[in-house]
Amino acid sequence: MNEITNNILFEQIKNLIEQTKNNVAIAVNSSLTIMYWHIGKLINDEILQNKRAEYGKEIVATVSQQLIKQYGKGYSYSALTRMMKFAKNIDEKNIATLSQQLSWSHFKELIVLEDTLKIEFYTQMSIAQNWGVRTLRERIDSMLYERTALSKQPDELIKYELDNLKQEEFSKNMILKDPYFLDFLDINDRYLEKDLEDAILRSIEQFIFELGVGFSFIERQKRIIIDGEDFKIDLLFYNRKLKRLVAIDLKIGRFKAEYKGQMELYLKWLSKYEKEEGENEPLGIILCADKKEEQIELLELEKSGIHVAQYLTVLPPKEILEAKLHQAIESAKAKYFIDNKEKID
Repeated sequence: MNEITNNILFEQIKNLIEQTKNNVAIAVNSSLTIMYWHIGKLINDEILQNKRAEYGKEIVATVSQQLIKQYGKGYSYSALTRMMKFAKNIDEKNIATLSQQLSWSHFKELIVLEDTLKIEFYTQMSIAQNWGVRTLRERIDSMLYERTALSKQPDELIKYELDNLKQEEFSKNMILKDPYFLDFLDINDRYLEKDLEDAILRSIEQFIFELGVGFSFIERQKRIIIDGEDFKIDLLFYNRKLKRLVAIDLKIGRFKAEYKGQMELYLKWLSKYEKEEGENEPLGIILCADKKEEQIELLELEKSGIHVAQYLTVLPPKEILEAKLHQAIESAKAKYFIDNKEKID
C-alpha cells in the first residue's frame, strides 16, 4: 500500500516539476523574443534618423562588436540584422502574445519571408496546428502559402480565412485544397485508380498531411448497399475541425459530369446511415488528374457539398508555381473588383 502511495506521490511531484520547467522555458523564450524585437526596433529607429545609406551598416557592425565583447556571439552582425527584420515585419501589438506561442527559432524562419501576408499566414498556421520549427520549414519549402493561393484563395480571401484561424474557426474552403500534390507517392505516369489508391495507402501519413487540418483515416473501399446493389467509396475520412465525414473518390482521368451523381449518392447514404448526432453533413472530394472549370461551375457542385480537385503526382518547378500563383491572384482580384462594382451599381 505504501509503495502505491509513494508512486502516486512521486508522479504528482514529477508532473509539477515538469509543468514548472515548461512554464519557465515559455517565460524565458517570451522574454528573450520580446527583447530581440525591441533591440531591432531601437536599431531601426536610429538608422531612420540618419540619412546616409552607409550609416546603417556602420552602426550595426559597431554595436555588434560592442555587444559581442559584453554578451557573446549571440549578438553578431547577422543576428542583429534578423532582429531588425523581426521588428520591421512583426507588429508590436502582437509580439507579446505571439512570443508565448512561438519560439525565436520559429520567428527566424518567418522573418526571411518578407511578405507580411505570407508571414501572417504561416504564423497562424503554426499556432493553429502546433507546428515545430522543422514542420514550419518543410511547409514553407513545399510552398503551402502559394498552393493555398492556387486553390482560389487570393489575398482578400486568405486574410478572411486568417481572421477565422485567429478565432479557431476553420472553414471548409481553407481545409479543402486544389490542387493536391501527391509527388511523395512515387508512381509512374501510367497507373490505374487502384494503383493510385494503393500508393496513397502506403503513404497514408503523408497523404493526410497533404489533405490539411484535422483529417483522420477511417476506411478504404467503404462498402455500401443501395437497393441490393453494391457501391464502394474509395477512401473515407473524418475531419474533426469540420465535424463531418469526408468521402474521397479517385479518378485517373479528367473530371466528368457523371461523377457528380455518384458522389451525391454516397453523401446521401453517409448522411442517412453514418452521420452521428452533432456532426455536419458529409463532404465529398473528387480527385482527378485534370478538371473542366466550366462544367464544375455549371453543375454548382459546392451546393451539393462536393469539392473537385486536381492532383499532381509530380511537383512542378517553383518558377511555374509562382507564375500560376500570380495569375490566379490577379484573376481573382479582378473578379472581386467586378463583383463589388456590380453591388455598388
